[in-house]
Amino acid sequence: MPAQPSIHHQPASEEYYFHEGCYILELLNSDTQPELSIARATVRPGVTTRWHQLEGITERYVIQQGSGRVEVGELQQAVSAGSVVVIPPGCRQRITNTGEADLVFLALCLPRFVPDAYVDLEKSTD
Repeated sequence: MPAQPSIHHQPASEEYYFHEGCYILELLNSDTQPELSIARATVRPGVTTRWHQLEGITERYVIQQGSGRVEVGELQQAVSAGSVVVIPPGCRQRITNTGEADLVFLALCLPRFVPDAYVDLEKSTD
């Protein structure tokens, strides 16, 4: 049977803090659509997320608002609204909010994000 059209809505109340250092709202992440997940990430001013990588997943950041500095592998680059960052599988990454307002971006993962793919590259301080 061919796929059917669908529309998804996620209330803002579903946003949660992720230990990486950002707030996440999962807009689309379902095992019935394994080819893609979409999340909205928010990084507060002055915050740098933890070094991490995703195994077997290509991730794309689409910056919607704010400004920051992304580090992907050895590349460091300023980003702002309209920037698109492509992160290959297994590539270390982090992002810093260098502005005075929230840095907000969409994180598109192909295939979809699953927690087992996330690798924290920093030692825990807990």
